Amino acid sequence: MTTQTMDRAKQEEFAGRAVQILNDSCLGFLCSLGHRTGLFDTMAELPSSTSEQIAGATGLNERYVREWLGGMTVGGIVEYTAKDGTYRLPPEHAASLVRASGPDNMASLMQDFALMGIVEDQVFEAFKRGGGVPYSAYPRFQDLQAEETARVYDLALVDSIVPLVSGLPERLREGLDALDIGTGQGHAVNLLAKAFPASRFRGLDISEQGIAAARRETEERGLENATFDVADSAELTGEYDLITAFDVIHDLARPARTLSAVANALRDDGVFLMVDIDASSKLEENVDHPLGPALYTFSVFYCMTVSLAEGGAGLGTVWGTQTARRMLAEAGFGDVEVCRVEGDILNAYYVARKGH
Repeated sequence: MTTQTMDRAKQEEFAGRAVQILNDSCLGFLCSLGHRTGLFDTMAELPSSTSEQIAGATGLNERYVREWLGGMTVGGIVEYTAKDGTYRLPPEHAASLVRASGPDNMASLMQDFALMGIVEDQVFEAFKRGGGVPYSAYPRFQDLQAEETARVYDLALVDSIVPLVSGLPERLREGLDALDIGTGQGHAVNLLAKAFPASRFRGLDISEQGIAAARRETEERGLENATFDVADSAELTGEYDLITAFDVIHDLARPARTLSAVANALRDDGVFLMVDIDASSKLEENVDHPLGPALYTFSVFYCMTVSLAEGGAGLGTVWGTQTARRMLAEAGFGDVEVCRVEGDILNAYYVARKGH
């Protein structure tokens, strides 16, 4: 297979890892189903139960539940007692798999696997001809992104993230003009609008579907200080005291132009709060990142390719804090602080101001 001398022990070790990759990849799909169907949430509240009892508690088809439980058992996620044919989800495992765990729920992220499968053929073609896969090719992306951000921001946005900016909670209570770019379905904006009724919030996104969902939530919550518009963030208008960007800059076709537009739209004492992936711009420094393989996979299958599809920069998910700092400086932000939020292993929080 190669002209190089092969280390047989190393070969056998990696063969074992390859088998583990295959098994774990399959478990990821099953975990996604466990999340979407509510099986994990239900089993976390049940004692040891048969497949019939679990199917009854979830309202699902028993045959499918039984086969899913088989995969969960051999994968070491669910415990099985052969004597009475019962299954149990240990609380130690449930802590990483149920909705009640909020940001610790890894099963929610595994829903992305199916989305990647939908576009694999198109990504394959991009490997050969260049370009990318358009945003419109991802039918569930808006919903998945909304779910992902909600499980972090419902717990942390008002009480942990906003206070990263010194004096911001007080200013928001007094009343500010705030803008969120790449707002998606607008959940973060609506959370802030409810928490700070004296401030005025606006959300922008290129997705008509996302903006429609944001407006529905605003109406359902009875909020009068939040508005949403379909617009390109690189073409900002107006002046704002606060501009936010939650996990969006690295996806954009024109990130540099957008950052410059943000700087121009901020008032002199304004602040830009940018949340983006906490990684390095140097590959060698990402080798030990706990989510390294996932970040590069998400980049290939969504973040990088969507930008390239528009002829954009294609920064990718792992653009890194060094590149982020440089681009913020080039856009006119002379004061940039990088913060972290406890429990969030995915993101870095940039507090940026104009000037020196």
